[in-house]
Amino acid sequence: MRKNKEKTVERELPPDYPLKKYDAKTRLLAFILGLFIGIAIIVPGVSGSTVAIILGLYTGMLYAIGNILSDFKRAFAFLLPIGIGAVIGFLAGFIVIQKIFGDYMFIIVCLFVGLMIGAVPAILKETKGEKKTPLRCLLFVLGVLIPLAIGAVSIILSSGSESTETFTSFPLWRYPFYLLLGFVVSVTQIVPGLSATAILMAVGQFKPILNSLHLDYILENPVVVILYACLGIGFLIGMVVISKLFSAMIAKHKATVFFAVTGLSFGSIASMFLNPDIVEVYAGWTDISPVFDLSVGGVLLVVGFISSFLLTRYELKHQEKTDKT
Repeated sequence: MRKNKEKTVERELPPDYPLKKYDAKTRLLAFILGLFIGIAIIVPGVSGSTVAIILGLYTGMLYAIGNILSDFKRAFAFLLPIGIGAVIGFLAGFIVIQKIFGDYMFIIVCLFVGLMIGAVPAILKETKGEKKTPLRCLLFVLGVLIPLAIGAVSIILSSGSESTETFTSFPLWRYPFYLLLGFVVSVTQIVPGLSATAILMAVGQFKPILNSLHLDYILENPVVVILYACLGIGFLIGMVVISKLFSAMIAKHKATVFFAVTGLSFGSIASMFLNPDIVEVYAGWTDISPVFDLSVGGVLLVVGFISSFLLTRYELKHQEKTDKT
């Protein structure tokens, strides 16, 4: 009887239900998406939601996060490989940025940019054949400009303020501020083109958070765990609220929303070369020749582009065959 009931529930699901069951391939793609989401919290300019669009998992991710309570079983199953990848991606990104990212930032950013540019056809797929109204064109242009503006503002604010290397005190105002900050950072994981690191840099909190993530520091300042908890709670609340809101917008105005999303995705690619950390690299080129960075970075950009473009083209052709059958 239970099996029959479950089958009935499956049949009652609408044809456009966004949570499809994973096979081995899509489960791997979900894990890869999680890796990028985790890395995006650490690496300046990387947008996890842009990668979700490229891999065809964006609408499903929005629905799963926004309906984690009302559709728990399916949403949890969908988010599990993404969550595992995000944890591994964050830890890997943290190790990379601590060990080698500072010395090879421009080179690594070039690789990510190449990967993102190669996947542009997957982003354009969402607006292909849609009417280009004045409103949609305006939203596209604004989408391109917003990440660039955030990057420029973060550069101005970070250069005009003295960001401490780590937390030296824990006043009461910092805890509600970190709840709000966690909520704002969650928006960057849902809305393509927005960078978590750019936001944290703009308010002077990126380096303090990064440098406080050491066992010795935590043991000396255990109260910092409460600060992390506030950031995490704000982040989780924001993920659910913003996902639900964005998912509803896509359900009603999908084409129009994706014109803005496409612009944001393009802007995020360009903004990877416009943030406080990368500007520090540019400034360092006045003392050290940039030939090594530019040559190796250029090669990795091309390699990233070719590999991503070929994979994306293969995926799009495979999706077309699947849709026809």
